[in-house]
Amino acid sequence: MKVEVAGLAELEAAAKKILQKAKEEKIFLFYGSMGAGKTTLINKLCELLGTKDHTSSPTFSIVNEYELENGSIYHFDFYRLKNQNEAFDMGYEDYLYSGNYCFVEWPEKIADLLPEHYVKVEIKVLSEVDREIELSIK
Repeated sequence: MKVEVAGLAELEAAAKKILQKAKEEKIFLFYGSMGAGKTTLINKLCELLGTKDHTSSPTFSIVNEYELENGSIYHFDFYRLKNQNEAFDMGYEDYLYSGNYCFVEWPEKIADLLPEHYVKVEIKVLSEVDREIELSIK
């Protein structure tokens, strides 16, 4: 599934389509260049899922947790990882296999550790404000 997003005004509709297409899948891997809008899209997804928590990039903490009525959302940013061992050290498996939503930015940093099933979200920059979001379920 491909969705073109012309600015932030269309982001909520795109996020709703992503959640509908994902159905029961709760692990989302976000691919895209720096500044493509991964965190912005994740913030919208968190809002639609019902978190009341303030959402932001976990660039320095590596993982943020947001509460839901019936569970949690774990938001990862692996950009700063030096190697996959750092993901082991933080206990990434406990998060990814918890049954909660997991939104992972820079999953290519832990390519050998990814689960079998996930939603792949690729964001391509078309212009300063326009994006193409391609979704596939693995």
